[in-house]
Amino acid sequence: MAAHGLPESAFQIEVIKTTGDRVQDRSLSEIGGKGLFTKEIEEALQDSRIDIAVHSMKDAPTWRQSGLVLSTYLEREDVRDAFLCDSYNEVDQLPVGAVVGTSSLRRRAQLLARRPDLQTVEFRGNVQTRMKKLADGVADATFLACAGLNRLGHKEPMIRPIEPDVMLPAVAQGAIGIEVREADVDTIELLVPLDDAPTRKLLEAERAFLTALDGSCRTPLAGLANLRGDRIEFRGEILRPDGSERFQTTREGLSSEAAALGKDAADELRAKGGPNFFDA
Repeated sequence: MAAHGLPESAFQIEVIKTTGDRVQDRSLSEIGGKGLFTKEIEEALQDSRIDIAVHSMKDAPTWRQSGLVLSTYLEREDVRDAFLCDSYNEVDQLPVGAVVGTSSLRRRAQLLARRPDLQTVEFRGNVQTRMKKLADGVADATFLACAGLNRLGHKEPMIRPIEPDVMLPAVAQGAIGIEVREADVDTIELLVPLDDAPTRKLLEAERAFLTALDGSCRTPLAGLANLRGDRIEFRGEILRPDGSERFQTTREGLSSEAAALGKDAADELRAKGGPNFFDA
């Protein structure tokens, strides 16, 4: 609306509940992976029931349905994870045996790598659902993405951002992508003013890393790219699900080499982990 001076009546928002939203009693790795957050939305796009699909890129698989393209990336929000707990300020203050709720294999693995004495429980649902579970005592603490908390206006004192050098975020965390039909030139043109070039470049590196590792919600891995002028700095890591083993690497190069940097980092970590690392 703002970019083109159009009235609200020019748009119709279609809310689509995906399988990933509806099934809350099992982990994503059990019910089919990240594609469960995009499948129904992409089907609506293919059928021309909608013209623009909006995705959280953290939940978007690296493959696209035929005829669809990610044309636009909005400016990225805060990439960090947040630690939520009423009684303690950080993970290291939690008592032995404390229960932490998380639906993320990555966060669970990173947590157990740091504190193998802690217990974890499945914590599915939207931000409000997870915060209610925490208030109800289902767990002593949990993690949420700062981006979602910021977008929803949550400013509670119990929300404490975690720096990436302590907990490396998920690939594409904080980024919103817009998907359209590849042949729909008019809609693609309409979206051009919304595209954020730096975010696109960062995600080239991160999603190339994810693709090379065949990453999904079944694979504990993390990756984050930063742009410094015309150069990209990338950090990536892979972990065993129980946190017993982790490998990390960094890359730096020209932003024009973003995808190559991500892939090269993935190749190194795959070699370090060995052929059976992702089988666990």
